[in-house]
Amino acid sequence: MDAYKAIVTKRDTRSFTDEGVAEDVLQRLLQAGRMAGSAKNLQPCRFVVVDDTDTATKVAGCGQFSAWIPTAPLNIAVVIPADGREFDAGRAAQNIMVAANAEGLASCPVTMHDNDCVLDVLGIPAGHRVSIVIAIGHPGEGPRSRGPAGARLSLDDYVHRSRW
Repeated sequence: MDAYKAIVTKRDTRSFTDEGVAEDVLQRLLQAGRMAGSAKNLQPCRFVVVDDTDTATKVAGCGQFSAWIPTAPLNIAVVIPADGREFDAGRAAQNIMVAANAEGLASCPVTMHDNDCVLDVLGIPAGHRVSIVIAIGHPGEGPRSRGPAGARLSLDDYVHRSRW
């Protein structure tokens, strides 16, 4: 799948099959995240791979709307320094999700509302925070978070030239 198609066809999905994610595919997703640009090339993002249900269940307890994430066979926590930029983490997360889509996988970003909880569950050292957790797996039959691309606002609603 080319890059443009991987971007415009990506849909957040909270429904996954039980099929695991192959290690070579996981390595490509992590590499895609690693290659995201960062401010001043600080490369602040680190990734914690969660591929067991027990840990995923504990991680889910750290968010307010995250009870479903143990249904994903793979979750990746994007970790940044406590004073790190969310923008850098977002770039890495988007790279991972677009790469997952190109691999035929579904994904959905999840906010962890209790950062101390998720730091403890994942054994992340002090001075860091979890910016986002990405649930990844083969798409199930459940609903996707938004409809087809036609359900999006038009490009004219987004774009202004020279001035608003």
